[in-house]
Amino acid sequence: MQDKPKHTGLEKDMDLKPEYIKPSYKGSGKLEGKVALITGGDSGIGRSVAIHFAREGADVAICYLPEEQEDAEDTKKLVEKEGRKCLLLPGDLKDKAYCKNIVEETVQKLGKLNILVNNAGICIGKENFEETEDEMWEDAFNVNVFAVFRVTRSALKYLKEGDSIITTTSINAYRGLPHLVDYSASKGAVTAFTRALSTNLVKRKIRVNAVAPGPIWTPLVVKGKEKTDDFGNFGDEAPMKRPGQPSELGPSYVFLASEDASYITGQCIHPNGGTIINC
Repeated sequence: MQDKPKHTGLEKDMDLKPEYIKPSYKGSGKLEGKVALITGGDSGIGRSVAIHFAREGADVAICYLPEEQEDAEDTKKLVEKEGRKCLLLPGDLKDKAYCKNIVEETVQKLGKLNILVNNAGICIGKENFEETEDEMWEDAFNVNVFAVFRVTRSALKYLKEGDSIITTTSINAYRGLPHLVDYSASKGAVTAFTRALSTNLVKRKIRVNAVAPGPIWTPLVVKGKEKTDDFGNFGDEAPMKRPGQPSELGPSYVFLASEDASYITGQCIHPNGGTIINC
């Protein structure tokens, strides 16, 4: 029996490590006293968000797969270095009960919940679409879409006026990629979810926005590889001719989570190296 394909990545598989926060980034208390739950917060974009939130004064809870424990422990150390708490919540977002439990445990251990970042995602794909198996399609939607719905539904029990929900969609929700039909379709669903939910929650004064990254240098892009010590041609399709670093994504989430974005809901920020998205 063949092993299931690896859908996530680990930072230990990367020789060229990502940058998670710029040395020049100075916190100014934008999220002072807030509590955030970040799915997929162990590495990549999620880790960058956790560190930026901590530097801005927030305690964070992060969820991740058990096999990503080492990365999660490193994230916890980085958050605690900023003087904030970091709650570790290992598990699988395909588990319906887990989606509820991470919200409940965040509130129980950290006292409340103000910011939900639905960031976790898996990327599978097949060059030939007809080789896409039902299980692959179901896995992509279970993690990238259904978990977003389930975690958000549980979080709304605790979110109040002025609080914020942020989803991580993708440039591929807008342009599509021929070898990532399942991933592109799932991120399209996340974009539509974000827009519709923002209109549903606007009367409750809970803002819902999204970030649609382009090519970003994270463990996800090197999944299944032995080692990666340079960018190769990754990111060449961006007008800037390079991949972005997670450090170039974190501030977008800070902005959307903070009062700086108090008049913004139902919108999407596109940190993608210059690709123009007209939708």
